[in-house]
Amino acid sequence: MIAILRGITPAEIPMVCDILYQAGIRLLEIPLNSPEPCQSIAAAVRHCGGRQLIGAGTVLSPDDVQAAGEAGSEFILSPNTDIEVIQETVRRQLISIPGFLTPSEGFSALKAGAHYLKFFPAGQFGVSYLRDLLAVMKAPMLAVGGVTKNNMPEFLQVCVGVGIGSALYKPGMPLPQIRQNAEEFCHHSGK
Repeated sequence: MIAILRGITPAEIPMVCDILYQAGIRLLEIPLNSPEPCQSIAAAVRHCGGRQLIGAGTVLSPDDVQAAGEAGSEFILSPNTDIEVIQETVRRQLISIPGFLTPSEGFSALKAGAHYLKFFPAGQFGVSYLRDLLAVMKAPMLAVGGVTKNNMPEFLQVCVGVGIGSALYKPGMPLPQIRQNAEEFCHHSGK
């Protein structure tokens, strides 16, 4: 499970990362459309590197890959399939997880060197559409966008993982609520 921490600030990183770690979440995505994202990535790497993997999300250009990599990101997620972003990610020896929706996008991403594919927006299209894609596209996939506690177990039957955003964390959400959300998602994932 990847916790998508859209909107997190550098000051929140230690407390939120600790809560997620205690609940059992080991993958953290800090989207680049958050306030001071590279400072948050660097803070997360300093605070919890080694126990949790830190990545950058909403990465839209090769320059974004460079900035995220220099801040310490270990994986790069995008909402789309951008060949230049994938190639720069691979060149920097980071894990590439581009977003895709169609077979053409998925195969293009794999050909460019993507390590995983991010099926996005998963909730709108559902598991049956994803199963059809997996019949021809043999690649490890993550379901992101609209994954809930209710549909997560079904996605985990066909995906290697899921990304959880606002159902887990939103800016300004009280820490006890983040803890409760994280524990519930981990419980539903079978952890």
